[in-house]
Amino acid sequence: MLSCPLVQWPNVLFFCGMHAVAVMGVYLRPVWVVPRSTLVLCFVSWQLAVFGITIGYHRLYSHRSFTARRPLRLVLALMGCLGFQGSIKWWCARHRLHHRYTDDPVHDPYCATKGLYYSHMGWIFRKPTYPRMHLIDRSDLDNDPVVRFQHKHYIPLTLGLGLILPIIIAASWGDAFGGFIWGGVVARLLIWHCTFIVNSFAHWDGLQPYSDEMSARGNLLFAILTGGEGNHNFHHTFPHDYRASPHLIDWDPSKWIIETLYRFTSQITSLRTTSDLDIKQAQQEVSQGQSIKETATIENEVASSFEVWNQAQIEKYVEGGHTGGTPRRVVVINECVVDVTDYIHQHPGGFIVLRPYLIGEKVGRGVEWKDASWAFGGGMNKHSSIARQRMRDMKIARISPEIKNVLKLDDVVD
Repeated sequence: MLSCPLVQWPNVLFFCGMHAVAVMGVYLRPVWVVPRSTLVLCFVSWQLAVFGITIGYHRLYSHRSFTARRPLRLVLALMGCLGFQGSIKWWCARHRLHHRYTDDPVHDPYCATKGLYYSHMGWIFRKPTYPRMHLIDRSDLDNDPVVRFQHKHYIPLTLGLGLILPIIIAASWGDAFGGFIWGGVVARLLIWHCTFIVNSFAHWDGLQPYSDEMSARGNLLFAILTGGEGNHNFHHTFPHDYRASPHLIDWDPSKWIIETLYRFTSQITSLRTTSDLDIKQAQQEVSQGQSIKETATIENEVASSFEVWNQAQIEKYVEGGHTGGTPRRVVVINECVVDVTDYIHQHPGGFIVLRPYLIGEKVGRGVEWKDASWAFGGGMNKHSSIARQRMRDMKIARISPEIKNVLKLDDVVD
């Protein structure tokens, strides 16, 4: 068993070791004999880790749902170290893969369809193979000096802030051992399992008011335990939104902190939100039970109403012939021309996802145009009904038969 090539033994030993130390430590230093200051230290250390993950790792770096200045990014990066969940660079790459291939048993790193145990923590113990990781845009992470600094010094930062600092703090009131057990180890286990709840139970139990096309659900109890992340159905439907829920009464302290920093400081410079119209439309589709098949029928009906363009007409459009000289960028999806000029930098997957399919930089004789139908239809991402509706809204024409014959089909990625 010890030679099993599929098991990440360092992860198994560290994970089990932390739990064993916690059990022994709590036995030797039970909660009823621990000074109140040490219990407060445990709670604060846990909550700092929670918001380092939810606000920093998740909403800022994974989904770019808001922009922040360097001082705040550094604070969030240090808080994230308290989570003991890997560096920003490591964590975000896998989380972006999770969103692109949600519930896919091959490509989702912590796929909920593989069971509660696997999605909660079993995936940590397995040596991963991510054949589509190269499709994930990580250029923003590579170019961020805070991310590079944290990644380079992650282990000393994590051990220093997560285990050594609580000892030093608690020693000031004479409880160094309690600081290690409660402010260090127990607080680390709390943030581990609260984060893991989002990957497992928040895909298993709760409501689906915004989308029933994937397993993510909303649950108040999980939201309370995870800094608001338990409102997971909204998040998976609108991952670019800095909120985990649009309603004031929903428990989302991460949202409240972001809003406070945006309104009263200069550290957050912009927020990304979903329009009320998109939210309402998503709720209506779920309540009315509109299926993907019905959506596809609507898409075909809408497409048939567009004018048919040949190659010359498309080239004229992208060169600005229809827009007063302003160049445009388009892609071809399901035999339709889709203008993505104003959407490129809003795309949740980043510019790198759309770039191979753009017609706008690539015009002229001998230039090969690439069909984006496979990628949009699930090959590179499982798009929600809202995303498909947005794509329909950006259609401007149908392609002529000669273009169909010369379009390069996308390479299927295993």
